[in-house]
Amino acid sequence: MNANARIQWLHKKLVSKSYPNSHRLAERFHISPRQAQRDLDFLRKKLGAPIEYDTARRGFYYTEPFNLPLLLSSDNDDLYIPEIGSVQSAEELAAAESIIQMQIPYTATLEVADKLAAMELTPYITQKLGKGRYVCEFHSVEKFIGVLISLEAEFRVIEPEWLRERLLRSAKRILKSHGN
Repeated sequence: MNANARIQWLHKKLVSKSYPNSHRLAERFHISPRQAQRDLDFLRKKLGAPIEYDTARRGFYYTEPFNLPLLLSSDNDDLYIPEIGSVQSAEELAAAESIIQMQIPYTATLEVADKLAAMELTPYITQKLGKGRYVCEFHSVEKFIGVLISLEAEFRVIEPEWLRERLLRSAKRILKSHGN
């Protein structure tokens, strides 16, 4: 599951007063507790969700009513066109949970010495850190790994570690299937 699904799950649990916590989120989506905490931080800090922790219930809750911002994914807009067309107002659109798609990108820091390879990453680069280091954002892990594998230059994934590990597993699988 991607970050979008995790944020949606968190929101539903918070709205239903189920008091989710980072441990439950990590277990539910098979992610690290650190990633789960980042998801909660994203919801609180980037989306402005009024979240507090209840120590007695060992979970988070909304301190006041909150709706996730509505962002429609361009990857699947065509699936939702009929539903969107039938909505009369912004309130109805916000209430139609079936069409809400959060597009929260993954972030990675890469080191790429070759300028041509960096140019191939231009659609993903959001910040240049200097000395061949770049911050990249992407929505599809598989697509981004494919782009990295197809680079004809050396690169290094500085962070996150989970992306580096997944890339290494993909590379090992490719080498194994080609007898190396």
